[in-house]
Amino acid sequence: MGLFKSSDQATRPRFVELRSSKWFITFVVSFALATDIFMYGLIVPVTPTALKERVGVPPEKIQAWTSVLLALFSASMLAFSPIVGYITDRAESRKWPYLFGLTALAAATGLLCVGSTIGFWIAGRLFQGAAGAVVWIVGIALMADAVGRNGLGQAIGYMSMAASVGTLAGPLLGGVLYEKCGYYSVFGLAFGLIGLDILLRFMLIERKDAIKWLAPEMRPLVPAPVETGAPTDSPPRGVLERMGFLISSSRLMAALWGNFVVALFLSSFDSVLPLFVQGAFQWQQSGQGLIFIPLIVPHVFDPVTGYIIDKFPRSARYITAGAFFIMTPLLVLLQLVTDNSMHDKIVLCALLGGIGLCLSVALPPLDVEVFNIVEEKERQRPGAFGAGGATALAFGLTSMGFSAGNLVGPFFAGFIRQEAGWGTMSWALGLMAMVSGIPILLFMGGWILSEPVNLEDEGPDSVTVSEP
Repeated sequence: MGLFKSSDQATRPRFVELRSSKWFITFVVSFALATDIFMYGLIVPVTPTALKERVGVPPEKIQAWTSVLLALFSASMLAFSPIVGYITDRAESRKWPYLFGLTALAAATGLLCVGSTIGFWIAGRLFQGAAGAVVWIVGIALMADAVGRNGLGQAIGYMSMAASVGTLAGPLLGGVLYEKCGYYSVFGLAFGLIGLDILLRFMLIERKDAIKWLAPEMRPLVPAPVETGAPTDSPPRGVLERMGFLISSSRLMAALWGNFVVALFLSSFDSVLPLFVQGAFQWQQSGQGLIFIPLIVPHVFDPVTGYIIDKFPRSARYITAGAFFIMTPLLVLLQLVTDNSMHDKIVLCALLGGIGLCLSVALPPLDVEVFNIVEEKERQRPGAFGAGGATALAFGLTSMGFSAGNLVGPFFAGFIRQEAGWGTMSWALGLMAMVSGIPILLFMGGWILSEPVNLEDEGPDSVTVSEP
């Protein structure tokens, strides 16, 4: 017995408690997500000049190709998200899909770095979108495994906050490095961050792999299976069947719609804000980048929102719907900004700050809702998704909704502003926010008139469901 114990101790990883801790896993996933979105934004200020000087795109076609390359990223992420989710759920470990995503991100960055033809840039953006799907979906599934339902809201809040930092830092650092240090300095920073990302992933130990070395009080609780007294139906076999079983939930459809609309708003501002402040205030590139700060800074409150919904889960419906309803007049009031005056500049920044705060409040509850829906589906029909569950697939569907919003937003807002003006665009966005808050109020957490599920209070014989 002594020899067996000694052999077991010899294989024990160093610092296993730290490397498998909830806070370290949350940090690693948040860093990966920040890096991914940072990579997306880092290339943005480089693209127009690189297309002209390295690829040889005619000046009159640079804007069109820039828009196409941005759209390819979202389209690739949209297409790969459900596939990534399905494969991740079937894999024995989150480690290898995660490393594959980071490797694909490095490959995408390499293609963009050496790209001297438009084909390289197309391939790079497609790889980048696919890698983004892997990093986001596998990362959030890995984090959900580690923290469980009770701490997921705050963890997603930290993840969202990190992504916001990447969103802000990417274009700013990319522009400064390109201007001061040259083209390859931008990609040097990119490869350095990806290398650090891969190192952190090798340091991380999944909770399920660390259980045998953890003290009993540190081991994650595994819920007992629900006894139904009836044989379990055979699980859906393929990705389409599993997706169909998930999207039969009105709760999930409301959550997906919420993600779609949040992404539509964010990408709409990406499309129209720089051109608007250039025309209205005569701001150049630096001002066009800095105008996004009021939208992004409020995301520091994302962990606070997550903490609140972890402590008071039934408040998520009202917090999220309230954010959409409050955002409605803020979006409509954007039409008041018309003159090149200090007053209008302050009003624009204040309105963008309020809109950013609403978006930061809305996003964490929507993602936590997806995790809760998977739990509810599995309690309704134990074993419905097989041994691997459907957490990653559900977040893959969420990623699809978000990617679709990123794809539609620039065309939606850009077309309306071009054809009908800034004021009409603000009315259209405000109407979208108001209409979107209604299904979230009615269906998030289950049909509003039914008794919501409380997974903590329910025992095996007292399962209530919020929808058929």
